[in-house]
Amino acid sequence: MADNTTSDSIHGYRSDKERSITNDEYACLYSPELQDRQQVPTFKQNQFDKNAQKYWDQFYKRNTSNFFKDRHWTLREFNININESMKLFEVGCGVGNFLFPLLNEIPNLSIYACDFSSTAIELLRQNSNYDPQRIQSFVCDLTDDNEIAIEENSIDLCSMIFVLSAIHPDKMSSVLKKIHKVLKPDGYLLFRDYGLYDHAMFRFARQRQHKLSDNFYVRQDGTRAYFFSIEYLTNLLNACQFHIDELSYVFKDTVNVKEEICVPRVFIQGKFKKKKT
Repeated sequence: MADNTTSDSIHGYRSDKERSITNDEYACLYSPELQDRQQVPTFKQNQFDKNAQKYWDQFYKRNTSNFFKDRHWTLREFNININESMKLFEVGCGVGNFLFPLLNEIPNLSIYACDFSSTAIELLRQNSNYDPQRIQSFVCDLTDDNEIAIEENSIDLCSMIFVLSAIHPDKMSSVLKKIHKVLKPDGYLLFRDYGLYDHAMFRFARQRQHKLSDNFYVRQDGTRAYFFSIEYLTNLLNACQFHIDELSYVFKDTVNVKEEICVPRVFIQGKFKKKKT
C-alpha cells in the first residue's frame, strides 16, 4: 500500500507485456545464492501475518493523514461513469484519499468504506470533509471468517486500490469471493496495485530477510506487499467468478526528488465484472 518514492513528474503507458529486466535484476530476484539471505524465517513470517493489523495501525499513527496523496484520477483512469444513485464500496479506504475526491466530484453520492486499521477509520472520521450522511465507514478484517456487513448483491461498484497486495496470497481468493458476494450482477470491481518487477520489488530483494515468498515481501515497518503478474491475477479472478473487462500493466518513470533519480514503477490495473449466474 505504501512505499517511500515521491515524484514531481510522472509519464506512463499501459501494456499487457511484462517489463523487461536485466540479467542483474533477474539474478537479484532468482539467484539461488541470494535466497537464504533474502528469505524471512517461518516463525517471523507467521508473526507478520498474525500482527498485520497492528502494523497498519502503527503505520497510520506514525503518518496520520500525511502519507498518501489524494487520488483525483479515478474517473479518468478507469474510464467510468458514476452517478449519485449508485452504491459504492471502497475496500481498504485508509484515511480517504480515494473517497473524498470522488465525493467532491459527484454531489449527493454516498459510499461504504472499510479498512483493516481502526486507526485509519478514526482518522477518516476526524477529517473535516467527513459526512456521516454520505459515508458509512467501518473496521473490517476481510481475511477472517466473517462476511462483509453489507447486503448481498447490493453494490454497483467496488474499489481495491493498493489493498490486495497487503494480504497473504493464501487469503486473496477468499477476500475476492466476499467482494463478489456483495456486488450486484454486472457490478464492477476497480483494481490497482503493485505490478511484477516494480522498482520497490528489487529494493526489497536486495535487503536481508525481506522476502516472504515468491513476489511477496515485507517492509521495514512490518507491512507487506505482493507484486502481481497479469497471469497470476487472471487465474485468481477466474477462480472467483469475475469477468475481466480490462487488465494491464501501467509503467511510469517516477522521479525521486530527494535522491535525484528516476525509477521505473510498475503497477497493475483492471476493471472486473461480476458474472451473472
